[in-house]
Amino acid sequence: MSISRWLSFALVVLCAHLARSFSVSNPFGSLGNRFNSLAALRAAPPLPDLYEASVLELQAGLDAGQFTSVDLIKAYFARIEEVNINGPGLRAVLELNPSALSEAAVLDAERKLTGKRSELHGIPILLKDNIGTIASEGMNTTAGSFGLLGSIVPEDAGVVKRLRAAGAIILGKANLSEWAHFRGNVASGWSGRGGQSSNAYFPHADPCGSSSGSGIAASIGLSAVTLGTETDGSITCPTSHNNLAGIKPTVGWTSRAGVIPISEHQDTVGPITRSMTDAAIVLSVIAGKDPNDNFTLAQPAVVPDFTQALNKDALKGKRIGVPRRVFLNDSITGNDPSINVAFEQALLTIKELGATVVDPADLPSAEEFVTSNNETIVLNTDFKVQLNAYFQALLKNPSGVRSLAELIQFDNDNPTLEEPAGFEDQSDFIASEATTGFNATYFGALAADHELGSTQGIDFVLEKFNLDALVLPAPGFTTAPAAVVGYPIITVPLGFFPDNVTIGSAGPETVYPAPGVPFGLSFLGTAFSDFDLIGFGYAYEQKTQTRLARKAFPAAIPTTQLQDVIGK
Repeated sequence: MSISRWLSFALVVLCAHLARSFSVSNPFGSLGNRFNSLAALRAAPPLPDLYEASVLELQAGLDAGQFTSVDLIKAYFARIEEVNINGPGLRAVLELNPSALSEAAVLDAERKLTGKRSELHGIPILLKDNIGTIASEGMNTTAGSFGLLGSIVPEDAGVVKRLRAAGAIILGKANLSEWAHFRGNVASGWSGRGGQSSNAYFPHADPCGSSSGSGIAASIGLSAVTLGTETDGSITCPTSHNNLAGIKPTVGWTSRAGVIPISEHQDTVGPITRSMTDAAIVLSVIAGKDPNDNFTLAQPAVVPDFTQALNKDALKGKRIGVPRRVFLNDSITGNDPSINVAFEQALLTIKELGATVVDPADLPSAEEFVTSNNETIVLNTDFKVQLNAYFQALLKNPSGVRSLAELIQFDNDNPTLEEPAGFEDQSDFIASEATTGFNATYFGALAADHELGSTQGIDFVLEKFNLDALVLPAPGFTTAPAAVVGYPIITVPLGFFPDNVTIGSAGPETVYPAPGVPFGLSFLGTAFSDFDLIGFGYAYEQKTQTRLARKAFPAAIPTTQLQDVIGK
C-alpha cells in the first residue's frame, strides 16, 4: 500500500474511532463532530459536474444531502450570468424566475419532511418563452416579443401544472426564434426581447429551430433540463445543432393549453436534454390528458413510464427503414456531405445493435414534400384563428395588442424594438392575416397533409416493409412528414462538422455550417410510437456516446460548479 493511501486509510479509521469515542455530552464533542464530518466528506462521492449532470445524479446528491435545490438554483443562476450576456453572449435565456430560490427552499424542506414527489423534485427546468406561467411568480410569457411584455395569462400552461405537481422548479424562460419562428424570413434564434442567440460549439453559430435558447442552455448545463415546442423542426433541429437528446412527442401526448400557438394540428411540447434518460423522465411527467386540450383526450388510456423504454437492446430484432429519396439528397436538403458520411456509419452501428436495416424504404410522397404548399395553408389559417383567441384570453396586455393585425402594426410602430436592421420581415404574419378561416381550401390542404404524411408517407412505408421505425439525419427535410400528421421524432447526437468545413452564413449575425457544430440522428414512427422510438434512440446513444466526443468552445463553458455556492 502506498504511503498516501495508507495515510488516507488511517485518517478514516481515526475519524471513525473518534466519532465513537466522543458523546454529545463530552466537552470535546465538537471536535468529534468535526472529525466525523471530515470522514463523511471523504467518503461522499464527488459533486456532479453541471456541464453533464443528469437528473438522476442530481437527485442522488439531493437525497444524500450533499447539496440542496437552493444550491442548484444559485449555481445555475451563476452559470447563466457567466455566458448569457457576458462572455460569449450566447443569449440563451430571456429572464430568470425571481421566485425560484424561495420555491427551492420550500421543496428542500418538503424533501426532508416527507420525501420527494418524483425524480423531478427540486430539479430546475428552463421553459421556452411561449409556455405560459402565472404572472404572480414574476416572469413574462412573450414568445420573445415586446408585443406581449407584461401580459398576464389566465393560468399556468398544462405542462407547467404537471411540472409543479412533480416538484420541479421553473428556473426561467429561454430565448427563442420570435413567435416560434412564425413571423417571417428572420434568422433562427432571434427575438426582439432576447436578441440573436448563438450556438455554444462555435462562436456565433446557428442554434437552429425556434427552441434555440432551450437547446443552447441544455448543451452547456445552464439548467438541469429544458422544454421546447415543435410545429415543424423546432425541437428536432436545436437538439441536432446542440449535441443533445430530444423528444418531439406525438401531438396529443402533451398538452398545448397555455402555450402560444401556431397550429393545434402540429404543435407539441417536449424535452430537450443532455441524455435520453433525462428526456424520458421529463416526458413521463408532462404527458397526460388535459381537459383544456382536447387532442390529449385521444391519447392511450395509460401514460407509460417512458423510462422503461431505456433498453440498450431495444434495436435487437427490429426493422429500421431508410427513406433515401429526397431526404438524403445534398442538393435538396443542403446538408454537408460529412453528415451523410456519419449517417452511413450510424446505419452500420444500428445493424451491430441487432436491427435489420431496410435500405431504401422510400416514401411515395417524398418529392411532394419539396413542392407542396399544403402545410403552409394549414399553418397560416390556424395561426390567425388560434393566436387571436390567445390574445382575447389574456387577462391583461399592456401593449394593447389584441389581434394578429394589431401585432403587425405594433411591430411596424416600434422598429427599434421589433424590426432592427436585418430582422424586419413579417411575411408569415401578413400571409396568415390574409387568410379567411376554415374554408374548403383549408380542409383540402389538411386532407392532403394526411395523405402525404401518412397514407402515402410514414404509415405507408412502415406497413409495406413491416418496419418498426424510420431513421434519417436530423438536418434537412426529416421533420416534414412527421410534422404534418403530428407523429413523433426522437433525436440523438450523430456527429460534428469537421474542422475544415467551409463556414456558411445563416443570417446577419450567425453562421452555419461551422467547425465542430453538432448534428443529430432522428428516429421517426407512427402516432404514439414514442415509447419504442425512445428505446431506439437510447440504444444508439449508449452504444456511441457521441455527445461526449466534443465539448463547446472554451469561452462558452461556464466555470461555476456546486462547490462554488454550497454554504455561501
